[in-house]
Amino acid sequence: MWRVIIIGFSKDLSGKKDLVENSALPFGDHSLDSLYTQAAEATRAGSRGFFFATRYFPLDLARAAHAVYWFCHYTLQLGRQAATPEQGLADLDQWDSLVTSGLRGRLARHPVLDVFLDTVDHRSIPHDCARELIEGVRIDIKQQRYTTFAQLRGRCQRVGGTVSLMMAHVVGFRDPALDYMADLGIAIELTTLLRDTGMHLARGRIYLPMEEMQAFGYGLAELDGHIRDDAFRRLMQLQSRRIHEYYTAAEPGLALLDSRGRFAVKVAFDLYSQTLRRMEHTGFDVFGLGGAGVPAVERAWITARSMAGPITRRLWKVMGA
Repeated sequence: MWRVIIIGFSKDLSGKKDLVENSALPFGDHSLDSLYTQAAEATRAGSRGFFFATRYFPLDLARAAHAVYWFCHYTLQLGRQAATPEQGLADLDQWDSLVTSGLRGRLARHPVLDVFLDTVDHRSIPHDCARELIEGVRIDIKQQRYTTFAQLRGRCQRVGGTVSLMMAHVVGFRDPALDYMADLGIAIELTTLLRDTGMHLARGRIYLPMEEMQAFGYGLAELDGHIRDDAFRRLMQLQSRRIHEYYTAAEPGLALLDSRGRFAVKVAFDLYSQTLRRMEHTGFDVFGLGGAGVPAVERAWITARSMAGPITRRLWKVMGA
């Protein structure tokens, strides 16, 4: 989800040719310490902003965050990189069976799952989170268009919302933080889907509710032609207003997260809400590859700004020692 957390799943480090036989996977040393190191490398490769933030986590929190990232990355890639939908569903079913067995206490025999299950145990991550993510990927493989926003929201809840909930358990929280974090996961996922409209369209996928397209008089021909007329702008403004509402609803939850890792979630909140604002400022120029993302310099500034407080507190603690 977050593609600053989850959210950057751009590289395939999964080695998914064989989901079951650990020995067939190119991961080398399979000790837990080694696997946590590999999870950190997967995070570094897929989401530099989040990896940078986790460098200032306590070690236990950083390791858990990297393990969750690796699991989410691997699961999402099963759907995205399959040669055909049928192959994607077959791979996902095999992975689902392996994950279910692991959560029931059986030997996992898979690097990504071994390190994730260790984190699940230590961070008390609900088992339903893993199952919901897998179901979200299954829906995404089967369904390339969504008639209503309610359908799209259900998909985003299972993907973005679930990842957000897992990260809340990694960071630590007090009630009712999870209600807010679910909204944040949906907001980030909707932002990413809107930003990548052109990229998804090139793959035959549409994440704009079909009923809303019809209501604004914006058809498939206009979408295929990358037409940005008044109907398109009104349609996009509706999407944008709704996503802003999710960010607004989620923001009070940041204060309910443990201070040791709160800032990393704040980084994600700031980066993706700024991505939404940039789309608005460009007139929703979402048909290019990757859409209207936040430039690297601005990403670095947002990350540094969010981390300034924790770093300053750490320095004061060291100086006062």
